[in-house]
Amino acid sequence: MNIQKSFQGKPDFGTLYLVATPIGNLEDMTMRAIRTLQEVNLIAAEDTRNTRKLLTHFDIKTRLVSYHEHNKEASGAELIKLLVQGEDIALVSDAGLPAISDPGADIARDAISQGIAVVPIPGANAALSALIISGLNTDRFTFVGFLPRDKKGITALLEQVRTYRETLIFYESPYRIEKTLNYMLECWGDRQVAVARELTKKHEEVVRGALSQCIAHFAEYEPLGEFCIVVEGMSEEEVIQQEAEAQSWWKQLSINEHVQHYEASMSHKEALKKVALDRGISKRDVYNQIHQ
Repeated sequence: MNIQKSFQGKPDFGTLYLVATPIGNLEDMTMRAIRTLQEVNLIAAEDTRNTRKLLTHFDIKTRLVSYHEHNKEASGAELIKLLVQGEDIALVSDAGLPAISDPGADIARDAISQGIAVVPIPGANAALSALIISGLNTDRFTFVGFLPRDKKGITALLEQVRTYRETLIFYESPYRIEKTLNYMLECWGDRQVAVARELTKKHEEVVRGALSQCIAHFAEYEPLGEFCIVVEGMSEEEVIQQEAEAQSWWKQLSINEHVQHYEASMSHKEALKKVALDRGISKRDVYNQIHQ
């Protein structure tokens, strides 16, 4: 068990701050985020070139180091060492909240395992921004993030979440958006979707409609910018239909075949009971029909 009291007493170690940065519009940078980046001993960034522009804009002179997917093992260990020694570190990603679809989750987990406080500095987030403007249900949702690269992996994951009733949120690049929408249509049918791009930027755009309509739109207009795809979950009607189909899988079988299906995993007597229950008839009726 790990209990963290973020702001009570003087901690033995430094603190790891997960600091949100703008996803496009620099005015989304919070006052708390600016102050935190000014006060920490070190800033660890996914891309130091992008982050340096941000720091220059807000006149933040804190030392900047690199922490990304390809150096996370070596760099992460060094950052943990500095935290243990008492230094405060801010972790930022290229845009939005760190630890969402980037290696920030790894260092947060490592810090927690060492008893180091991990503190969020909230701010802009593309997934939630897209969700609240989607026009789809926001009561329950699942963030899926980026899909796998290969078709087999994509279809396996889409099939896995196909029966989810909550709204689904994905990230996608402009180079794969059309293929991804087509995979979704193939796997799920023509669900309602909101495809948002360039959120908070000058060319912010949201395309809402059925998957087939969005596919037609991007066939005509070249997709540009980073995308968030928000898709409605399985409808109540689809759920009822699926449950009905699941309960009547045996309708194409004769009673003999139905019994044989269950006998592969249970006794003859138990198989008769199961068939009777499925078909809504008595066990004696099942017995009589297979012994005619």
